Amino acid sequence: QVQLVESGGGLVQAGGSLRLSCAASGTIFKINDMAWYRQVPGKQRELVAAITSGGSTSYADSVKGRFTISRDNAKNTVYLQMNSLKPEDTAVYYCYGEVVQGPMADYWGQGTQVTVSS
Repeated sequence: QVQLVESGGGLVQAGGSLRLSCAASGTIFKINDMAWYRQVPGKQRELVAAITSGGSTSYADSVKGRFTISRDNAKNTVYLQMNSLKPEDTAVYYCYGEVVQGPMADYWGQGTQVTVSS
């Protein structure tokens, strides 16, 4: 089985920074796309940033210029560097990976809370 485990969430003041990490473990041949999503109560989960296995990235308009997604393919790990945080960034952040074990399947982490105080 494959597990994605996030770390790095917490409480930070507006204008501060946090770095999230997500490590995948288990029987993995390769991981295609990886991404970070976030969700607040009562709203749909939204895509924050995504990165392909080749390193191409995309971002939600709300985080462009403030967040940076990166990955270490050798470690099956994806990162999200979050700078200039705003109270509206408060959410549970989820890691996603499209994992190839033989067949391909989508996997999600358990989520990590990010709270930005004003």
